[in-house]
Amino acid sequence: MNTTRGKSELSSRQNLTQGKRWVVKVGSALVTNDGQGLDSTRIEDWINQLASLRQQGIDIVVVSSGAVAEGMQRLGWQQRPSALFELQAAAAVGQSGVSEIYERGFQRHGLHAAQILLTHDDLSDRKRYLNARSTLKALLDLGVVPVVNENDTVVTEEIRFGDNDSLAGMVVNLIDADALLILTDQLGLCTADPRTHEGAKLVEEIAADDPFLDAIVKPGAGALGRGGMVTKLRGARLAARSGAMTVIANGRENDVISRVFAGESIGTLLLPGEEPVAAKKRWLAGHLQLKGKLVLDNGAVKVLRERGSSLLAVGVIGVEGDFVRGDAVECVDASGQQVALGLVNYRADETQQIKGVASDKISQALGYVDEPELIHRDNLVLT
Repeated sequence: MNTTRGKSELSSRQNLTQGKRWVVKVGSALVTNDGQGLDSTRIEDWINQLASLRQQGIDIVVVSSGAVAEGMQRLGWQQRPSALFELQAAAAVGQSGVSEIYERGFQRHGLHAAQILLTHDDLSDRKRYLNARSTLKALLDLGVVPVVNENDTVVTEEIRFGDNDSLAGMVVNLIDADALLILTDQLGLCTADPRTHEGAKLVEEIAADDPFLDAIVKPGAGALGRGGMVTKLRGARLAARSGAMTVIANGRENDVISRVFAGESIGTLLLPGEEPVAAKKRWLAGHLQLKGKLVLDNGAVKVLRERGSSLLAVGVIGVEGDFVRGDAVECVDASGQQVALGLVNYRADETQQIKGVASDKISQALGYVDEPELIHRDNLVLT
């Protein structure tokens, strides 16, 4: 018997069908058929479903485990090593296999896959965060399907995500995805571990921050992965920070991806506590240290407030502070009244050179163009 908690006007599965940008995460146990090398049949089935969605105009980013497990299989290792250098070696051996199977599968549909390897350091550094964001968005604009994995070949204990569920949640934030689908070898989140409790019930729908989840989700991972339901909940809560919904579902269900996208009640739906705009505003307002100030002319202030547009250099009349690409800056009007907060695309000295300059003239002023916008609207929130 299934159970539903925390229902609200935001809880309809039909809301999922409105999402135009999704992150889909698949774990090691599924990708490698419980460690017996990459499960090409299952992966190709997922690719067929993802390709169909991509061809309908839906942006897809895949977060795929499997490099370490595939490397273990190729090297003949029966148990996941604990030594970091051995994990790195296994990842180096296995990553090419993971990349190849996705590229080959998407090519059959006239699509390309792109391998993206990230570490926590890449997303905690603001400049590298923006670089990763720009690359992923460029790939999506080109119709490419990015396949993201943790860069196990260079990662250290201090900077590792620790699991691809958390990485997937951070990728949702990175690209402003509408939803996250986590495919696992379980039905979803249950009131108890169904492997050991016969009466465990599936939680169909619940707020991601509901304390009830902390009481029922216990640590534990399989032999191949680093996570378990604890990390899946963590990934869902990371996604919820930017207003995204998460579905945790059994990846072995027939046509599971297509059915979830169609709004069918499969697995557990975890709901964000806030709409995306409110969530991002709270993140920008509460978690960034301001490194500078941009003074805007009246035209720029009007465009930002009335149209929600990006901030262009042509609308800036003053620059204060010593900031670099990716730093948070305050945008004020001529009287000093705060208008917005955002992540800037140029250094302070570069901004000084291009203030008041039209976007198509930036290359003449600087000799190059990083971005046509000084602050992209996705990284700017009105206050």
